[in-house]
Amino acid sequence: MKVTDLKIKNLVEYRNEIFTITEIFQNESDYFVKIENENHSLSVPAEQISPIQITEYWLEKFGFLKTYASDDHIIRYERPESFIKYDIDLNSKKIFEGLKIYGNSIRCKYIHEFQNIFSCLFGKETTVFMKSSFHKAAV
Repeated sequence: MKVTDLKIKNLVEYRNEIFTITEIFQNESDYFVKIENENHSLSVPAEQISPIQITEYWLEKFGFLKTYASDDHIIRYERPESFIKYDIDLNSKKIFEGLKIYGNSIRCKYIHEFQNIFSCLFGKETTVFMKSSFHKAAV
């Protein structure tokens, strides 16, 4: 994960907990992030945080509903907007996995990437679309 791909309000993992980035700063050549959750507020080196993989759990948190599951390997999730879908490819080659916007495929396997795309599309933070608070078990 590149620190330059991160934005304020992105969700990340640190020591098996989910955090929200509240600040990104550079001290000489090293990047640091301030992260917060219900229990902690910390500043840590950016290389110590990890991306969160998109899973069915997270898709549902962002308002997607499962609309299709093939017998072989594809699961499709869709939002109420007809132009946005997410396909999960259970095949090891992962040919079809990712976000589909107006039929165009966008490789997107981490929550922070998804949040950044959503923010550009809708002009709102993804937390607006989340169903309820996330918890430690989500990792």
